[in-house]
Amino acid sequence: MGQFSLVVLPGDGIGPEVVAEGIKVLQTVGNKFGHSFNLQYELLGGASIDATGEALTQDNLKKCQNSDAVLMGAVGGPKWDAPQAKVHPEDGILALRKGLGVFANLRPVKMYPVLVNSTNLKPEVVNGVDLIFVRELTGGIYYAQPKKQWTTPEGRMATDSMTYSEQEIERIVRVGFELARSRRKKLASVDKSNVLQSSRLWRQVAIEVSKDYPDVELEHVLVDACSMRLIQNPARFDVLVAENLFGDILTDEASMLAGSMGMLPSASLAGIPRGGVKTLGLYEPIHGSAPKRAGLNMANPIATILSVAMMLRYSFGLIKESQAIETAVEEILQEDYRTYDIMSEGKTKVGTKEMGDLIANKVGG
Repeated sequence: MGQFSLVVLPGDGIGPEVVAEGIKVLQTVGNKFGHSFNLQYELLGGASIDATGEALTQDNLKKCQNSDAVLMGAVGGPKWDAPQAKVHPEDGILALRKGLGVFANLRPVKMYPVLVNSTNLKPEVVNGVDLIFVRELTGGIYYAQPKKQWTTPEGRMATDSMTYSEQEIERIVRVGFELARSRRKKLASVDKSNVLQSSRLWRQVAIEVSKDYPDVELEHVLVDACSMRLIQNPARFDVLVAENLFGDILTDEASMLAGSMGMLPSASLAGIPRGGVKTLGLYEPIHGSAPKRAGLNMANPIATILSVAMMLRYSFGLIKESQAIETAVEEILQEDYRTYDIMSEGKTKVGTKEMGDLIANKVGG
């Protein structure tokens, strides 16, 4: 039926292991629904530095730009962590995001009822959590200019600047409104407008864009208050939109609402997501490379598998197939299978490959 091209960037640490399970499930989808996925494996991050001296080569970037979507594992590790190093694995991620123009990072946070006792928080706090972060991904302090260190007679100095144009703010806020319109019609715009000029512009633009969405309730939340409310009463949130740095920090915090970072997928898109409209996307779990877990068949592949589901939905326009994966994940959890990070008493502990097999078999069944 459908033919799609996909660049696969396994990354470092546990990246190749969890990506392999995501591909396993994707191929099961292809076999069941009659789709063909052309896979091209390339290097990113530390593996690319070791092979080429670059975290992302221009050749690999072009291959990603010419594909329908990109599936990526985490990058980095102690081997490449030296602060004085000229190239870091994360440089490849930033270059990839910028090169693909994927300005909108979607990070859904859902508490599955069967995992309500698998978190460090009280069940009554996390029960019913179903929210999504929209993180601006190609601007702000991560792409600061100037960005440098220097030495003065008084000592060392460093600078990073947070800069946003109204166009960058408008397009990401509009993504938030579009998603809210398709959900519970509530949008929380996160800023620090009591201190930062960039946040004051952010709030002004959010208010202006809100006039196009009278059916969506807009709330402004300071980032520090938001971090508190995510722990205090997370179920109150529906869609949250934030600039790059704030979104990065808050989504790591929010991962604990779902039991583990191993449960959170993400989609980075080059356009506004609308039903059935395909857009170039970069898909990855939000967790890191966890080098100490690498090769131990321990890592939770669910975040990567759910990232594949998001890829089917947003880049391939395959809604039914995406839902098949999401349903399979929920059913396997209901059958009490768990990886180590979401394990609780009385459940069946499985490894990375076994969890991938269980979900793939459920999809194909």
